[in-house]
Amino acid sequence: MGACGARAGRLLVDAFDADVLIYSILDDARGAAARRSLLGADGRLGSNLLLVELLRKPMRAGLVDEVRALEQTLATMELRPADDEVVEAALSFSVKYGLKTRDAIHLATAVVWGAARFHTNNRKHFGPHITEVEVVHPSPAVG
Repeated sequence: MGACGARAGRLLVDAFDADVLIYSILDDARGAAARRSLLGADGRLGSNLLLVELLRKPMRAGLVDEVRALEQTLATMELRPADDEVVEAALSFSVKYGLKTRDAIHLATAVVWGAARFHTNNRKHFGPHITEVEVVHPSPAVG
C-alpha cells in the first residue's frame, strides 16, 4: 500500500462522512451542528461514494426538495474517486478497525487525499483509536 496522504500532504481541508451531510439538511440540533461543521471547513472533501449514499433513498422516494438540498451540498465538495490507492487503504482500515466497506472508503479517502480532519457522527466506529486523521464529531453525544 502507498503512503497514506502522499497525494497531497496534509491539507487545510476537511473530509466528511455521509451522516454529517445528511444531517446538514435537517432542521434540528443535529442539522445545526452539521452546518457549523461544513461552514467551518476551509475546503470540503469526500468520496464519490457519497453520491450514492446520500441520493439513493430520497430519489427512490421522490423527495425532490431533499435531493436538491443534498445536491447543493455535494456541489460544494471535491469528490474523489475510490481508486486503487483508496481501496487499498480502505482494506487496511477495514481490517485494522473492523470498519464496514463504506466507512473504510470514507476514512481512506480522507487519509489518502491528505485531509486534516474527518467529520462524522459515527462515534461507535470513529473514536480516539483512529490515528491517521483527526476525527471530529459535530453533533453532541446522545445518552
